[in-house]
Amino acid sequence: MSAPSPEAQAITRASKSNLALAFVSLPRERRENMTVFYAWCRVIDDIADDPGQTVENRRAALDQWKRAVQQPVDGESTLAAPVRTLITQYHLDVSLFHELIAGVEMDLDGVTYQTWDDLRLYCYRVASAVGLISIEIFGCRDPLAREYALQLGLALQLTNILRDVGEDFANGGRIYLPREDLAQFHYTAEDLAARRHNEAFLALMRFEASRARGFYAAAEKALPSGDRRALVAAEIMHSIYRRLLERMERDDFHVFGHRYSLGRLRKLSLITREILRARFL
Repeated sequence: MSAPSPEAQAITRASKSNLALAFVSLPRERRENMTVFYAWCRVIDDIADDPGQTVENRRAALDQWKRAVQQPVDGESTLAAPVRTLITQYHLDVSLFHELIAGVEMDLDGVTYQTWDDLRLYCYRVASAVGLISIEIFGCRDPLAREYALQLGLALQLTNILRDVGEDFANGGRIYLPREDLAQFHYTAEDLAARRHNEAFLALMRFEASRARGFYAAAEKALPSGDRRALVAAEIMHSIYRRLLERMERDDFHVFGHRYSLGRLRKLSLITREILRARFL
C-alpha cells in the first residue's frame, strides 16, 4: 500500500490521540496503514458527533460508509478506497467495520444504558472492534491476541468514560455509566447535572474503576508472548491509560471541570519503556 493520503495524515496529527502517538513504535508500512485506519475511525466518530448536521443526515452519512467499506459508492470520501485496500491487504473482517459504525450510531439518539451488559456492547463496538482490526494490521498471529484486544478495548473505553463523565453530560446529557450502577450507589442524573462530587459519586467511580482494572488484568493475562513485539503499540495504550486511571483514583475523580491526562514527558517515558520491553524481553 502506498503512503497514506495527506488527508489521513492531517486527521491523525490533528487528533493528538494517545493511539496516534503510539504509532511511532510500528514499522513504517504498518504505521502508515494504521494511520489510514485511525483516520477512518476519526471520520466515523466525527460524523456521529457533528452538531451542524441533523440526526437523519448523520445516519445517511454513516449508511454510506457501511456500503463504502465494501464497494465504491457515489460521492464517497477520499479515504474510502485506501480503507478498502486495507481490508483486502489484511483480509479484514468487514463486519468489524460495521460494528464500529453501529457503535457510534448508538450515540445518535441520546445516551443512556440500563445495565453493564448494555454498556459493554457499546464498548465492544467502539473500542474492542478497533482492537480486533488493529491486531491484524499489527501482524499478530496468536489466536490469544483476539482475547487481548477484546479485554483491552473494554478497559480503555471504560477509562475514557470515567474521565469524561462531566464532559459527556454537558454534551447532550450523555450518561454512559449504567443506570443500575447509579441506583446502587444512590447517585442520580440530577446529581450529575449538578456536578455533585460527593461520597456517593466517589463510591460509584471507584466501583467502575475496579471493573476497568479487571479488564486491564484480563488483557495482561491474555497477552501472547509470541506477539509481544507486534502488540507494542497496544501495550503503549495499555500503559498510558492504566496510569491515567490510577491518577484519577489517587485524585478522587475530580473529573468535573478537569480533564485528566499524562504529561508529554511521562508519555514519552512510557513509550520508550514499552518499545524496549518488546525488543528485549
